[in-house]
Amino acid sequence: MTLFLVPVVVLLLDFVLFRHLRRRTREKSAFRRVIIRIALLAFVLNLIWELAHGPLYEGYVYDFQHISFCTLASVADMLMALLLYMGFAFFLKDPFWIRRASVYRILSLMLVGATGAILEEMRHTWEGNWAYADSMPLLPIVLVGLSPVMQFTLLPILIYQLSVRSTKPQTNHESKKL
Repeated sequence: MTLFLVPVVVLLLDFVLFRHLRRRTREKSAFRRVIIRIALLAFVLNLIWELAHGPLYEGYVYDFQHISFCTLASVADMLMALLLYMGFAFFLKDPFWIRRASVYRILSLMLVGATGAILEEMRHTWEGNWAYADSMPLLPIVLVGLSPVMQFTLLPILIYQLSVRSTKPQTNHESKKL
């Protein structure tokens, strides 16, 4: 049951944060474009990652059932990537915070992404939603797979940077601070 409950809650949070952040920025269309780009890139890049690391999970084969599961997991990953971006935007009071990415912000993003991935992997393996094959490298102490943790440590940075690259900031303090 929680396999689908968490993505539904995340979808609702995404919707609320999007509405709030969009109302607070002068660059409404630019913000909408960034969010759409994040969603599309997050889905595609997470699907590629899910399919690539599929064999690191017990019983994985490239059949319709497993590819469908990876596709659904990529939708959930996309929703989490949106929540992560908009959560940072909310707390930093800047819908375009990634334009001014500092080392501190990038490291914070990596830490939050890794922590979230570790907690989710612990929950999913404990609930029996999936199990790791012997080939999956595990993180010591927490004993979760390295690949899914790296997925949410590295992909968000790439996704966000690519998503804002084509949106140019206005010169007169383009986005009203929240």
